[in-house]
Amino acid sequence: MVESMPKNNQPIWRPPSMDVLLRSAEGLDLISVYGRKATTEELRVVLAECRKTGRGNAGNIFGSAALALARRRAKSIKTVYNLTGSVLHTNLGRAPLSDSAIAAMNVAGGFVNLEYDLDRGVRGERDNHIEGWLKRLTGAEAGIAVNNNAAAVLAVLNALSRGKEAIISRGELVEIGGSFRMPEVMARAGVKLREVGATNRTHLSDYENAISEKTGIIIRVRPSNFAIYGFTSSVPEKDLAALAHRHGLPFYDELGAGALLDLRRWGLPYERTVQEALHDGADVISFSGDKLLGGPQAGLIVGRKDLITKISKNPLKRAIRLDKTTMAALEATLALYDDEEKLADLLPTLRFLSRKEAEIREVAEELAAVVIPLAPEWRVSVAGCKSQIGSGALPVDVLESAAVVFESKDPSKKSVGRKLKRLASEFRELPTPIIGRIHEEKFWLDCRCLEGVSKIKSEINGLIFQ
Repeated sequence: MVESMPKNNQPIWRPPSMDVLLRSAEGLDLISVYGRKATTEELRVVLAECRKTGRGNAGNIFGSAALALARRRAKSIKTVYNLTGSVLHTNLGRAPLSDSAIAAMNVAGGFVNLEYDLDRGVRGERDNHIEGWLKRLTGAEAGIAVNNNAAAVLAVLNALSRGKEAIISRGELVEIGGSFRMPEVMARAGVKLREVGATNRTHLSDYENAISEKTGIIIRVRPSNFAIYGFTSSVPEKDLAALAHRHGLPFYDELGAGALLDLRRWGLPYERTVQEALHDGADVISFSGDKLLGGPQAGLIVGRKDLITKISKNPLKRAIRLDKTTMAALEATLALYDDEEKLADLLPTLRFLSRKEAEIREVAEELAAVVIPLAPEWRVSVAGCKSQIGSGALPVDVLESAAVVFESKDPSKKSVGRKLKRLASEFRELPTPIIGRIHEEKFWLDCRCLEGVSKIKSEINGLIFQ
């Protein structure tokens, strides 16, 4: 601990017994806060170190144990400031939830009518809470939800094409994140992959020539996190749907990002909507709840009623269904779309994505004024930058933004990489961690997702960033 090692002619310090420690006032205080079991475990670790080193005192024993207990009980998941420049950041939880979604989750913390029909007093279906909204908003005949879009792909293929072939363009065999690849998902679904065309060009005849008595479904997968340019071609969804229907096959359009409205209305890049996919003849469509939709993690499946019913009755559906809090948040998020005029104000994802550069720059200037006096070793400025939508949604499109930029004052730029990592670490260690990005030997705090600096100012007051 803090005492020096005893001299050779002095007896080695012996710590008090566990029983004495637990009965002391300090021990009882720790027990009242953390419980007897946890307190005993941490005291035992500290005592072992004391016996090993032969030094310490009761004060240091309790101090070390209290610190260990506080760290033990510290929440692992915590609020952070997303100043990375990627709005739908997978590592930071993707879509931030609306106030109404959070309130709905709080309500769902208790007993709720998740699978109970209040009108008839009998068991109900949990998907009934969101199916009405999905039908109303998309125009689909039916709709259900599972725990993410990868699960939706698994459920659709397993229910509609298990033991048969699924025809898909070679250029759409994407990796959907976390090293999970479409061919592997298809294999787990019990479907045999039948890839057609080339990586950059696939024609309608490629699909038609691949159809046989073994075919179960035709799939279109939207690119995620990449785009192919140059000598390319793909088959329009309308043509694929028509081909599938001529052969009595379902056409499955895996949309991924899940736009329910034309984003160009808010000055954002075009993204094909669920309604357009249905209009083009898709029988089944799946998309994410926590990307452009702006809700909790979920995979939504809409389309023909007979096919959705078949997917719902698949035993796999029970394994990947939504829990009550996620269902509540999803219902509340979908309800926001009932008033398109207020949507950008109430849905954080759309609000952040549609912010104008001038508004973001004002926030960046305010943040820079706060941090400049606290970062004497850095040249701090405000600069224009490019934000990303993130999570594979509109992967090549960027949004004009503004950031607070830290650049080393050392003209030789020695150890600049190490200094930047240390600076980034200091921001992550704040009471509410600030997550930025290192790029071009600078540290960037993109302010697109920052709507005020008053809380940050109070948290960093008096600090010095090295």
